[in-house]
Amino acid sequence: MFPNMNPKQLEKMARQMGMQVESIEATEVIIKSPGGDIVVKNPQVSKVRMGTTETLQVMGDFVKEDEGKAEDIKILMEKVGVTEERAKELLAETGDLISAIKRAKE
Repeated sequence: MFPNMNPKQLEKMARQMGMQVESIEATEVIIKSPGGDIVVKNPQVSKVRMGTTETLQVMGDFVKEDEGKAEDIKILMEKVGVTEERAKELLAETGDLISAIKRAKE
């Protein structure tokens, strides 16, 4: 929202405007989308409440992880003959391509 601003200053400003800001401790944030996962490393997460509306603000180092996973999904689909959804499930369960292939063949 305000880059290079001290989080404490931001909270103080938000309170003055009638917002309630709560920091959430997190080590990693993963945003799942149809286009692939977006991973935020070293996140600073804030929950902002204004009236009845709550929003989350995430700042950190963004890493798009889709490129490697997309290739693994494609390989699983071609070599083992599973659907795209099943390939994603296998990779999520096992964490790597080789283990996913072994599990798919079981």
